[in-house]
Amino acid sequence: MFNESIETNAMLKAILQTIDEGIHVVDSNGITIFYNEVAASHDGLTVNDVLGSHVLDVFPSLTKETSTLLKVIQTGIPIINQQQSYTNSKGKRIDTVNTTLPIKVDDELIGAIEIAKDYTQIKRLSEKLLDMQAMMAQKDGKSVKKENDAHFHLHDIITIHDDMEKLKKTAQKVSSTSSPILVYGETGTGKELLVQGIHNASPRRAKPFIAQNCAAIPSTLLEGILFGTTKGSFTGAVDRAGLFELANEGTLFLDELNSMPLDIQAKLLRVLQEGVVRRVGASTGKLIDVRVVAALNEEPECCIENKTLRQDLYYRLNVIYFEIPPLRDRKEDLPVLIDHFIETYNVRFHKAIEGVDEQVLELFDSYHWPGNIRELKHAIEFAMNMAEKDGMIQMEHIPGHILRDNKGTKRKKSFSPIRPLREVLREKEDELISRALSETGGNIQQAAKLLKIPRQTLQYKIKSK
Repeated sequence: MFNESIETNAMLKAILQTIDEGIHVVDSNGITIFYNEVAASHDGLTVNDVLGSHVLDVFPSLTKETSTLLKVIQTGIPIINQQQSYTNSKGKRIDTVNTTLPIKVDDELIGAIEIAKDYTQIKRLSEKLLDMQAMMAQKDGKSVKKENDAHFHLHDIITIHDDMEKLKKTAQKVSSTSSPILVYGETGTGKELLVQGIHNASPRRAKPFIAQNCAAIPSTLLEGILFGTTKGSFTGAVDRAGLFELANEGTLFLDELNSMPLDIQAKLLRVLQEGVVRRVGASTGKLIDVRVVAALNEEPECCIENKTLRQDLYYRLNVIYFEIPPLRDRKEDLPVLIDHFIETYNVRFHKAIEGVDEQVLELFDSYHWPGNIRELKHAIEFAMNMAEKDGMIQMEHIPGHILRDNKGTKRKKSFSPIRPLREVLREKEDELISRALSETGGNIQQAAKLLKIPRQTLQYKIKSK
C-alpha cells in the first residue's frame, strides 16, 4: 500500500511536469510543495529556488493581500482567469492569466494550486497593434490610412451570379447609414471583402476601419483588447484604449463573433445599445460613434441553438443581414474568377498564361470547393507556379487534393451493369446525406440546408437508413 502511494505521487508529479502551463502548489501555511519547470521559466527562477520556501520569501514584491495563493488559502474561494503582469527576477515582463483553486480533502482546506497560462507574446503583439493604431489616429489630429485599413471596394467583388449582384446593390444602399450589420458566410467566401467595400462606400471611408477576428485572441485577453483597460484594473494593467475607442467615427468589424465568450457578448450588446464603452476596471464610460459589423462562419440559428451566440445580441445586430453563398452554389462565377486570378498572378509572376484547359474547367466545375473562393485563388496561384511562362494551365498543374477528388468521382462514374433504379437512387441519397453531414460536422440543420430539404425530412431519412 505504501509503495502504491509512492508510485501514485511520482506519477502525479510526472504528469504535472509535462503540462505546458505554470503550476504552483502550496500547503495551508503557504509553503511551496510543487513548482514545475514552466512556472520556473515564467518567474526566472529554478524549481529548487522555490520548493520548500514560503511564497512571500521567494516573491518579496507580493503581500498577503496581493498573493492569489495566500488569498485562496485564507478565503477558500477560487480566483478564476485573473490577468497578471509582472517583472520576473531577470527583469523580463511576463503576462499571464491565472486560475487559483483551493485544495480540499474531506472538506478540510489543505492548500492551493495556481495554474498560469503565459500570454506574453500574444499580449505584446496585441498591445503593439493597439498602440500603433492609436498613434496613427492621433497623428496631426487627423485620420491616417493604416496598413490594416480597408483596401477593397464593392467593385472588387467579382461575380455574374444574380444573388451576388443583388447583394452588391443592397450593400451599396446600406453603406450610407450607421445601422449594425450581420454577415454569414462559410470560410473563404469573402466576408471581409464585402465589409471593407461597405466601409469604403460609406461616409466613414476616411475614418478608421479596424478588423478583429474574435477567435484569434484568447478569451481572457479579448475584453481588454475590445474595450480597453484602466491602470490597476488587474495586476500590471495600464491605461490603454481598446478597439472601440480606436475605431471611433469609423467601422469595427468583428469576425467569427460566435467564438466570442457569452459574457463579453453581453458587454458588446450594452455598448451597441448605449453607445458608451467602459474600459475594464473603469467606473465611467465614454461616448463612441462606431458602426459595428459582425460576421459568423455558421448559420445564426445554429449559433443560437448551440449557445455560441446570444439571442438578444443577434436581434440587435441583425438590422441588416447578408448571407454570402458558397462557391459551389455560384458555379457560373468560376470562369470570371479564374480569369481574374490568372490576370492578377500574371502581373505578379511576370507570366503570360492565357487561361485554363477545358479539362481543368470541367474539373473545377465538378469540384465542391469546401474552401470557397479562397481555395480557388490558392489553386490558381499553385497552378501559376507550376505552369510555364505562357500557354494554358493544364491538369498536371492542379493541386493534388483536387485531382484526387476528381479521380474518386471518375471511379464512381465508371461503367457497370445496369442496376435497379430505386437501389441506385437510395445509394446516391445515402452518399449525399453522408457527405453533407461530413461537411457540416454532423450538424443536421446545416446539412439539410446544403441538401435543400427540410430538417425534419433529413432526420427521418437518417433514422430510416
